[in-house]
Amino acid sequence: MHIYRTDVFPMPLPPGHRFPAEKYALLTQAVAGFAAEQLAIAPPASRDELCSAHAPSYVDAVLGGTVPPVVMREIGFPWSPGLVERSCRSVGATVWAALSALESGCGINLAGGTHHASADKGSGFCVFNDVAVAIRTLQCSGRIRRALVVDLDVHQGNGTAAIFAGDPSVFTFSMHGARNFPFRRTAGSLDIDLPDGTGDDEYLAALSANLEPVLTAARADIVFYLAGADPYAGDRLGKLSLTKAGLAARDRQVLQAVRQSQLSLVVTMAGGYAVPVSDTVDIQTTTVRLTLEAFGQALPQ
Repeated sequence: MHIYRTDVFPMPLPPGHRFPAEKYALLTQAVAGFAAEQLAIAPPASRDELCSAHAPSYVDAVLGGTVPPVVMREIGFPWSPGLVERSCRSVGATVWAALSALESGCGINLAGGTHHASADKGSGFCVFNDVAVAIRTLQCSGRIRRALVVDLDVHQGNGTAAIFAGDPSVFTFSMHGARNFPFRRTAGSLDIDLPDGTGDDEYLAALSANLEPVLTAARADIVFYLAGADPYAGDRLGKLSLTKAGLAARDRQVLQAVRQSQLSLVVTMAGGYAVPVSDTVDIQTTTVRLTLEAFGQALPQ
């Protein structure tokens, strides 16, 4: 099993930018404490791979630095060669985590989950849609026929839903805050809207009621899990009220259900905007540890 890192490819941001870019190096350091041998530097996604889910004109605009300013504003990052490198590596991490999952049962990307990017534009801190590219790459190579996306980031996965709209081979399940970004949504296969302030018990009950039916309906060969840390009560962009223990219970539910279904699993970290950032790192480190334990990895205590 491989765990892909992208923190060695920094993303230049202006001072005071609200995106917590420092999270990735801190998460890698934490994971190295119990899974150093599984860490690997993410290869970049190729242009052909990116074009499997994105319009070639958009891919070329990103690679060449000609994205219209209005689109860059919607993405929320300034364009730079470093942004291009980082974005391609983040997508490549999910592609290779998926290949690892097909071989060993599971693969992990310590970044990824960029679910607001649609075919022809990025949005909401998402340049390319890593999960969509990975699914299309696996389908095009004949490695899988069907996929399931379990998106438990606090924001609805509108870009993923748009890319796979009308495609019965990909089931998109998103459970998210009802009154949160994005405010113009594209319906997925199943969307569960949660009211502001939803806590552990209500959240876990909603997940329990829907997860098994989704796994049955999807008839998938592989599952992509967006394990967002932003449903956490301390997340400044989240509006939900889960505790760290509640998020760990969420992860266990998903991991157990996927294992029981004998499906391959790809885990991406998706969003997390807690202050202090150490809370996000703690939550996502727990996600990685629980994933490794669920898939039979012996970890140091």
